[in-house]
Amino acid sequence: MPLTLPDIRRNCAIARLRMKQARLEHWAFGAFNLDDEATLKAVIRAAKTKNAPVLVEVSQGEVDDIGLYNIRDMVDNFKREENVEIYINLDHSPSVEDAKKGIEAGFEFIHIDISQSNHDATDDQIINATKEVVNYARLTGASVESEPHYFSGGSNVFSTNIDYDEIKKTFSTPQEAKKFVDATKIDTFAAAIGNLHGKYPVPKILDLDLLQKIRDAINVNISLHGGSDTPGHYFREAVRIGVSKVNINSDMRYAYRTTLEKILKEHPDQYSVAKLISKDVVDVLTKVVESKIDDFNSANKAIKPNN
Repeated sequence: MPLTLPDIRRNCAIARLRMKQARLEHWAFGAFNLDDEATLKAVIRAAKTKNAPVLVEVSQGEVDDIGLYNIRDMVDNFKREENVEIYINLDHSPSVEDAKKGIEAGFEFIHIDISQSNHDATDDQIINATKEVVNYARLTGASVESEPHYFSGGSNVFSTNIDYDEIKKTFSTPQEAKKFVDATKIDTFAAAIGNLHGKYPVPKILDLDLLQKIRDAINVNISLHGGSDTPGHYFREAVRIGVSKVNINSDMRYAYRTTLEKILKEHPDQYSVAKLISKDVVDVLTKVVESKIDDFNSANKAIKPNN
């Protein structure tokens, strides 16, 4: 059943309130990528078991594959059936037009990332595009997230080690963060402190001292992209400092593929792959999500959707 504009505005208002509570109470929303129904089922099951609020998110690839309104309907159907607290984030939206479509579809969170499609975008281009999305989001009250430069890496498994000397060149600074937040009026700042998209041969190292300085410099929510393959103690400390949202994608995709490859070898005569996915893959993905919920301190923080 399609959401009405009042429905969307109510959902967005609740989502804003909950992000504020997360920051004040020192827990964070896990934002888990939705690749298909199986990944959504895993997030729903973990949220229900842990009594945790969650976000599912889609980038432009998933939007092109599934469709904005199909995603909205699918999430809402599970939300009603399982009575879990769940919201949708449009992740790394590559253009103002795409971000506006997400707002119109009723997504509670919108990440506008002009530098994703144009790594050479100027400061003015990024700021102006972000401001346009922030202004348009007033239609529904959706929360807008952005950052002032390209965030490196990718949602994949890499064989090369992390070159931290190079990565540090793109770290956020407190001064840069404040300038960007003041210029754009965003709700959430995507900080770069060693977090990096993808899985690598070595664990990631987060600069928590830098995170604290950024937290002290800005009075908006802070998110961490590229959360996969990060030791849990970093998340627990980041949440204590005041991170309100952590994105997880590659950990889930890696678990999905490796589990599927394993069970296909174990069941060479089974051609109903969907049965294998529902039975085995979803269970493994659920455990991945549950472990992140524990790291984010969001277990037992959920409210019921009808409250």
